[in-house]
Amino acid sequence: MHKKTLFRLIPSCLSLVLFGLSIWTIQQNLQNYQADTFWRTLSKIPHHHIIWAIVLMSINYLIMTGYDFLGVAYVRRSIPYSKTALVGIICSGISNSVGFALLSSCMIRYRFYSAWGLSVVAIAQISAFCNLSFCLGLFVVGAIVFLKEPLAIPNLLDLPFISVRPLGFIFLLIIVAYLFVTVTRQKPLIIGKWTLPHLPIGLALGQLLVSALDWSLAAAVFYAILSASVSLPYSTFFGIYMLAQVAGLASNVPGGLGVFETVMILLLSSFISSEELLGSLLIYRGVYYFIPLTVSALLLGKYELGRFLGNKSSSWAEVQQ
Repeated sequence: MHKKTLFRLIPSCLSLVLFGLSIWTIQQNLQNYQADTFWRTLSKIPHHHIIWAIVLMSINYLIMTGYDFLGVAYVRRSIPYSKTALVGIICSGISNSVGFALLSSCMIRYRFYSAWGLSVVAIAQISAFCNLSFCLGLFVVGAIVFLKEPLAIPNLLDLPFISVRPLGFIFLLIIVAYLFVTVTRQKPLIIGKWTLPHLPIGLALGQLLVSALDWSLAAAVFYAILSASVSLPYSTFFGIYMLAQVAGLASNVPGGLGVFETVMILLLSSFISSEELLGSLLIYRGVYYFIPLTVSALLLGKYELGRFLGNKSSSWAEVQQ
């Protein structure tokens, strides 16, 4: 087999692997749902809360298309927003659920952007930019929420702090240092294996805005579901949600499954029963992870089918000529 033919097959194989992982993750999610608990909890939640959660989730995934839009602007390439939005939605929907977001998102971006003429280096830069932006959003909202709502940290997390306030200060220092380094330096800063790019102030602020909105809306989706059962200010809930997300991300478990739930139960046990909370968590995972994953898998399958049929038609036309 010629090398050119092999390189042409690699993107299609990556898509096939990603599609298979998506289907497998959907199957695993369905097995994790306890049907009785799911439907019993769903029946207790007013319909308008579920609708509002779905609307917020949709807005959130629309906001997440900003990662790729800004990433393409960072490498100074021009790609229509409709295309970067497609990549952004598929990336977010699949990588949020299958885990190992860095690897899965890189595979998806390589599949699409290589077909649109971007080099491997440019694709790697876009992926690094988007993943860095996601982490920066955690630091931005974490700094604000943890300083405003200094929650006590459960012993289970084994952190050297009794509250999240020190984490808030650490996150704030990271953001200030990041803005100072990326905006004031004229060249990228290399720290070991990490490279902090030089960015125009507008691009840097856009990066922080998109990622901060991403985290805020993700929490709002869960709050819309949970607020039917518990009376809790959003700011307090947001602090609990962010601490649970930090613990889930640090565990490297796909979607923070198990770790996220455990921390939420520990911190919300005085406001809501464990059974009700677990039911609400199931609804949240269904809305925020399962629906986007299914949509992303369908979009990826539709894209690959369209390319396959298009290539088949082209080959047939060449034979006819």
